Amino acid sequence: MLLEIKNLFFSHRPDQPLFQNFNLKIEEGKIIALAGESGCGKSTLLNLIYGLLEWEKGEILFNGKSILGPVKNLVPGEDDMKLVAQNYDLMPYATVSENVGKFISNINLQEKKHKVEELLEVVGLLEFKDTLPKYLSGGQQQRVAIARALSVLPKLLLLDEPFSNLDFSRKIELRERLFKYVREKNISLIISTHEIQEVMPWLDQIIVLEGGRLIQNDNAEETYKTPYNQYVARLFGEVNVFTDEEKVALNVSKNFWYPHEIRITENGRDAEVLESRFAGSHFWNKLSIKGKNLISYTPEKIKGTVKINL
Repeated sequence: MLLEIKNLFFSHRPDQPLFQNFNLKIEEGKIIALAGESGCGKSTLLNLIYGLLEWEKGEILFNGKSILGPVKNLVPGEDDMKLVAQNYDLMPYATVSENVGKFISNINLQEKKHKVEELLEVVGLLEFKDTLPKYLSGGQQQRVAIARALSVLPKLLLLDEPFSNLDFSRKIELRERLFKYVREKNISLIISTHEIQEVMPWLDQIIVLEGGRLIQNDNAEETYKTPYNQYVARLFGEVNVFTDEEKVALNVSKNFWYPHEIRITENGRDAEVLESRFAGSHFWNKLSIKGKNLISYTPEKIKGTVKINL
């Protein structure tokens, strides 16, 4: 087991408990997402794993060895683990190449140069190799920090919202290159994200946190298709939620329906179209069935009364 958290207790303040008897196991070579609403504990958990925070009780094991907090370990982190936080911590008067090569040995400078350029290619910043960080955008600085963390080929890489400052086109480019690279190098990756839908194709596992509690821990398909509750379902975007009473009254088979699952059919239940708006790849529709409002996606604009399948 690469990482194991046992009976962890942590509070930001005595009156603000977060993790209470928290347990988690992470296998080697996995790409894992930490998901949940803001304040659920994603960033805090990454900081605990990296040894930046002191916890009250419990144990965090990495490669079978106990992680120590800042009281017992003045220089945080382990040789085989890297954290890219949201502050990046770049050297301001060193170029992008010098920042990325910070942890790479100088014994073979030609080999070091090749390695730095390979990593800058992964994060799409090769053309900025001689630029100082102050001339880069926040998203570009973020990518430099990721390349620097990858330079030591850690066994475990922790990324805190790595795509948060990137525009959509850069985000698509980086995530594919990054996930491909960590797979090739067998680097285990834990990534905290608000954008679970956008990274789902590459994930082995999704760990859902709510207020410091582990709500669900499954593969991506299982988490999406059978969310534990509406909190989990809403992490994937819009969702139609039926209470148990509504489920019985409307005779539907499950509590959570994603918009694309509500299909227009020739034979079905009558639903009134309240709104139908163009949303790019689909039309976004608000429907009403027996007083219950629903969201559905269709390839074409709809109006009036339609029949839906639930």
